[in-house]
Amino acid sequence: MHRRSVLTLAIAAVAGLSACTTESENTDATSATAGTSSPAPATGAPQQTYQVTTQELQLSRGTDRPLPTKIWQPVGDGQFPMIYFSHGLTSQPDDYADLLNAWAQAGFVIAAPKYPHTWNQATVYNADDVVNQPADGQFVITEVLKALPTAINTEKIAAAGHSAGAITTVGLFTSSRDERLKAGVLIAGRQMPSPAPFSGTPAPLLFVQGKLDETVTYEEAYGAYNQVTWPKAFLEIPKGTHLPHRDQPAVVASTTTDFWRWTLYGDEAAKAKMPADASAGGVAGLTEAF
Repeated sequence: MHRRSVLTLAIAAVAGLSACTTESENTDATSATAGTSSPAPATGAPQQTYQVTTQELQLSRGTDRPLPTKIWQPVGDGQFPMIYFSHGLTSQPDDYADLLNAWAQAGFVIAAPKYPHTWNQATVYNADDVVNQPADGQFVITEVLKALPTAINTEKIAAAGHSAGAITTVGLFTSSRDERLKAGVLIAGRQMPSPAPFSGTPAPLLFVQGKLDETVTYEEAYGAYNQVTWPKAFLEIPKGTHLPHRDQPAVVASTTTDFWRWTLYGDEAAKAKMPADASAGGVAGLTEAF
């Protein structure tokens, strides 16, 4: 398939996505949350809760693609895995602060940019620009590794996203495959059309989907899931909407954290916990498991 055809299909993939979040913005340049400060473990996943600091890196991929990137960073010595996060349309990283902070407290560095034409204060808003965001992602990952050379384990990098950000994440595992990525989480995501869906080195993927989502339907999300031939799981939230991370925040946070502990720290106990954490309170469950 020619590049122009892929571009046309990819634009169609984001058509109809509406505003993804409405949380208030927190613009503090640096902050900390309560917890303990400990070194990153040499082996296994951390067992403590880390303090978290935040900062914003002023990155730009060329003069017309500013990518200010918020970092959530555990306070501790040693190197931590990194999760690259992509926001949805008319959204921005702080809209997902509760979830991203929970991951950071568990021992992960989070890097989340504001995309130039799809965040909620974009000077020129253009939903079709999602097709350019996987390349932004590759750029930001590289620049964050340069900016934080002693804080991140470069062998343990993953990607996650919500809605159009999940489509961006699919792109990072597809036509714009970034081989640095070892795992991925797709929240309310569907496939970015490509001649080589989910290509390159296999990486475990976790899909998180609300059954009542009318923006990215259950069928669309499951269709993308069915394209994956790698290790995969599907977290279904029966009463979840397009914002499953808000509908069931505790379940989504605990299950995704289990996933990160397993895929990025090699914690088999965390993998074994996923089904129980996913079904806590009977509000969700893994319809498929690794």
